[in-house]
Amino acid sequence: MKCLLIASESAEVLFHWTDLEYQRNIQEQYGASQEEGEELPAFEDILSTLFAPIIISYSTMEDSYTSFTTDNNHIYVLHQFDECLYIAVNGDGEEKEDDLRRKMYVMKKMTEVMFGMVTLSGTLLRKELRPQDTEQRIRLWKHLQNLIETYSHLRENDQSFLVEAVERLIHPMLCEQCIEFLERRLVQQLNSSVERAGEEVLHAFILVHTKLLAFYSSRNASILTTSDLLALIIMAQNMYPSNVDLDDPSPEDVESTSGSGPESFYTPEPSPSSRDSGSSDRPDRRGTPVFEFVDPDIQMAEDSLHALEISPPDPSTPRRVFLDISLKDGLYPMMPHSMYCLPLWPGITLVLLTKIPTSAVALSVYKYLEDFDKLEKRLREG
Repeated sequence: MKCLLIASESAEVLFHWTDLEYQRNIQEQYGASQEEGEELPAFEDILSTLFAPIIISYSTMEDSYTSFTTDNNHIYVLHQFDECLYIAVNGDGEEKEDDLRRKMYVMKKMTEVMFGMVTLSGTLLRKELRPQDTEQRIRLWKHLQNLIETYSHLRENDQSFLVEAVERLIHPMLCEQCIEFLERRLVQQLNSSVERAGEEVLHAFILVHTKLLAFYSSRNASILTTSDLLALIIMAQNMYPSNVDLDDPSPEDVESTSGSGPESFYTPEPSPSSRDSGSSDRPDRRGTPVFEFVDPDIQMAEDSLHALEISPPDPSTPRRVFLDISLKDGLYPMMPHSMYCLPLWPGITLVLLTKIPTSAVALSVYKYLEDFDKLEKRLREG
């Protein structure tokens, strides 16, 4: 009995997600009030009618409520993000107020990663969340619903999402070899590709289920925040879900970095470039394996990595994501990046984040918007 709804101040449904039990319960209640032989309206219209009194009362009350519990023990949690009202409902007792509130914040974060600075404008965000084309809206809502279901599954089965942390697997030799492969083979190949002129790899990391095996960052890249990294892991798991239950790793095998404290997590320093390390003195390694492991599981992972040299990511398939970057002159939220996600082996995924050619334009646009916002505030203050 779960529901998550995003609505405008005029009670227009901008997005909804419900589990089957909640949907069935609402349709049965609504059907009981219908005349015999009369067809049920669309489920979206039923939700709009059901939640309209809550939405309107919330927007008109000066001291509005943030949560309440009904007679049948259904918990409702509400939060206003700019011009959009988020409502989370639970009726089976599996989620508390804090869980519902966290789910709303995760949904807000996913919209920021997907739509970027559009989320700063309620009018533009409404157009993005609720396209006029019905088929496009169904596809978008289905994608967002899948992301919520992926997050809920990970929160129930993975301790890193329960405590909002990023975990990494401790295997120094394998990690070092993977980083070396990412930098010297994959990243250099993609950065020098003519097809991707102007596109630069900023981050590359390998996930084993939801845990970091290796993480590469270029010298000019900003630190990837914990919240952005968790959002990307959700997206990667949504595209290539793990088919096995994740066992709780032992403390000596895994290190965690909690999102509740200072954002510090494992980000390896990039390996020296070929110019710095004097690659001219190195023997020619073509035709020899990058990794030389005896363990068959590690060898299997190596073979999967080598397959990337044959089939690099298709430039027509990246996803546009908007991530926070930190520069010398300040923090710039929701800057556009391209995200490539490739399955190397069941449960093992490679993620690449690249700088797009027009990223400088995005920085300028944000600076102008920030200046206009400051000017508007000063005019209001008189």
